[in-house]
Amino acid sequence: MEFIVANFAPIMFAGLICFLLLGFPVAFSLGACGLFFGLVGIELGVFQASVMAWLPQRLIGIMANDTLLAVPFFTLMGLILERSGMAEDLLDTVGQVFGPMRGGLALAVIFVGALLAATTGVVAASVISMGLISLPIMLRYGYDRRLASGVIAASGTLAQIIPPSLVLIIMADQLGKSVGDMYKGAFLPGFMLMGMYVLYVVFLAIFKPAQVPALPPEARTFREPNGGGGYASLVGITALSAVVAVFLARNMETVHTWFQGEPVTFVATDEKVVVAMCGGVFVALVIALINKGLKLNLLSRLAERVTFVLIPPLLLIFLVLGTIFLGVATPTEGGAMGAMGALIMAWVRRRMSFSLLKQALGSTTRLSSFVMFILIGATVFSLVFQAADGPIWVEHLLTSLPGGPVGFLIAVNVLIFFLAFFLDYFELSFIVVPLLAPVAHKMGIDLIWFGVLLAVNMQTSFMHPPFGFALFFLRSVAPEKQYVDRVTQKVMEPVTTMQIYKGAIPFVLIQLTMVGVLIAFPQIVTGSLDKEVKVNLDDIGAQMRDSLKPEEGQPAADPYGGAEESEPKVEVPGAEGAAPAAPAAPAAAPSSAPEPAAETGESDPMKAMQDALKTPPQKP
Repeated sequence: MEFIVANFAPIMFAGLICFLLLGFPVAFSLGACGLFFGLVGIELGVFQASVMAWLPQRLIGIMANDTLLAVPFFTLMGLILERSGMAEDLLDTVGQVFGPMRGGLALAVIFVGALLAATTGVVAASVISMGLISLPIMLRYGYDRRLASGVIAASGTLAQIIPPSLVLIIMADQLGKSVGDMYKGAFLPGFMLMGMYVLYVVFLAIFKPAQVPALPPEARTFREPNGGGGYASLVGITALSAVVAVFLARNMETVHTWFQGEPVTFVATDEKVVVAMCGGVFVALVIALINKGLKLNLLSRLAERVTFVLIPPLLLIFLVLGTIFLGVATPTEGGAMGAMGALIMAWVRRRMSFSLLKQALGSTTRLSSFVMFILIGATVFSLVFQAADGPIWVEHLLTSLPGGPVGFLIAVNVLIFFLAFFLDYFELSFIVVPLLAPVAHKMGIDLIWFGVLLAVNMQTSFMHPPFGFALFFLRSVAPEKQYVDRVTQKVMEPVTTMQIYKGAIPFVLIQLTMVGVLIAFPQIVTGSLDKEVKVNLDDIGAQMRDSLKPEEGQPAADPYGGAEESEPKVEVPGAEGAAPAAPAAPAAAPSSAPEPAAETGESDPMKAMQDALKTPPQKP
C-alpha cells in the first residue's frame, strides 16, 4: 500500500491508458478513471474526501464558459456554407483558373482546402467535400492516385490550424489564454504550411510532370466567344484589388488613427493582412456588381465567375477574423456573426432549406456535445490527478530532461506525435495539454507559441497511417471498386487503401518540418501578437502616494473621505518628516505616553490600533 500511495499519480496515469486500451469512449474513460482513483485515493488517505466536493463547482464552471460558445457557432457557419454547395462551386471555379497549369487541380484543392478551413473549421467536412468533388476529376485527367489522395487529406487538415479553427479555441481554453491571441499567433504558420504544400506540388510539376497533368482544352468550360480564356480581365481586377489591399496595409496606422480618434503607431501584421484583404476583395465585388448591373461587359465570364464565387466567402472570413483581430468582437460574437452571415449567403444563393438547416443543426449539436462530454470527463480526471500532486510528478519528470527548454520541446513534440496515432486532437487537448502547460510556463515558454506549436503537431493525428482520421474520411468516399467515369465513359481503377497511406506520408513530413521551423523561429508566432504592456508597480505606488500628499498650506486629505481638522505640527527628532502631534499635554502627564510615530509615507490603521491596545490605561 505504501508503494501505491507514494506513486499514486503515475499509477493513475497508467490506469487511464488501460481504460483507453480497453476500447471505452474517451469521455467515459476519463470520467470513470477519475472517479475510481478518487475513491481509492480517499480510502488510502492520499487526499481528503472534501476534494470530491469541488467537482460540482468545476462542472458548473464548464457550463458557464463563454469561450466554448464559439465552438457551435463556427461549426454551424462551416456546415451551412459547405452544405449549401459552396465547396463544389469553389473547386469547380478554382480548378478552371489553375487548370491550364501542370498540377493546377492539386493547387486548386490546396487553395480551396485553405478557404474551407477558414470557413468550416471542421476537418471531416473539408476532406469529405473535396474527396467527393475533386477526387473523381483528378483521377479522370490522369493524376497520380497517391498524390491525389495525399493532397486532399492534407488540405482538409488545414482546418486544424487556420483560424477560426476549433482546436485553437479548445487550446486557448486549456492554456488560459485569449482565443483572439491564439488566432493571431496561428494565422501566419497556417498559411506558411499551405505554402509548403504548394511548393511540393510545384516541385512535382517540374520534376515529375506525368503525375500532375494540366487540364485538356475540352475540359475548360469558361471560355469567351472568341475562344480566349478571359484571363486578362481576371488579372486586371486581381491587380486592382491587390493595389487597394497594399495601400490599406501601408496606411493601416492612419486608418486606425482616423477610426479611433487618437494616434495609433503600431498595428499587428496579421491584423493588417486581414483588414487590407477585406478592403481589396470588397472593391472587386463592387466592380463586378456594377459591371453586371449596368451590363458594361468589362469582365470576362471567368473573371465574373471567380468574383461572385470566391469573394462572398472570402469577405465573410475577413469580416469575422477582422472584427476579432481588431477587438471589435470576441471570438464568440465573431462566430455568431459568421453563422448568421452563412445563413444569409445560403438564402441569397437560393440553397437554404429546412432540411439543410436541420442537418446542419443536428451535426453541430453532436459535435458540441462530443466536445462537452470529453471536457467533463477530463475535468473529473484532472481534479483527482491534481489532488494527488500529479502536476508535480509531471513537472519533475519533464524538467529533469536534458537540454533545458529545447529538450523539453523536443520530448513533448515526440510524445504528441506518437500519442496522435491513437488519440485525436480533442482528446490530446483535454488530456495532455493541461499537464504540459504549467511546466512550459515555469520554463518561461510563451504559451501562445506553445499552443500553436502543439496544434501544428496535432495536425499529424489526422494523417498518420494507418489511424489518421482524414485517411478514414477519404477512404469512405474514394472508389473501392472499378467504375465507369460519367464524362469520359472510361473504366476507372479504384483507389486502394495503401495508395491513400503512401500519399499521406510526404505531407506528414511537411507538417513535421513546419514543427521544426516553429521551434527554430518562434517569432513567426509571437511577432504577430500585441506587444505586452509592462507595468511597474513601484512607480504606480509612488504616484498614488504623491497624489495623497497635501498641497502646501492645505490640510491633509482624509483617505476615508472625511475632512481632517487642522492641527499644529511638531518636528520629531530623527524622523524623515513631520508628523501630526496631539494637543500639548500638561506637565504632570506621565512619561510613558507613546511618542507620535514618524511618518513613513504609508498608512497602517491595523498597526495603529494594535499599538493603542498595547498602551496601558492612564490613571487620572
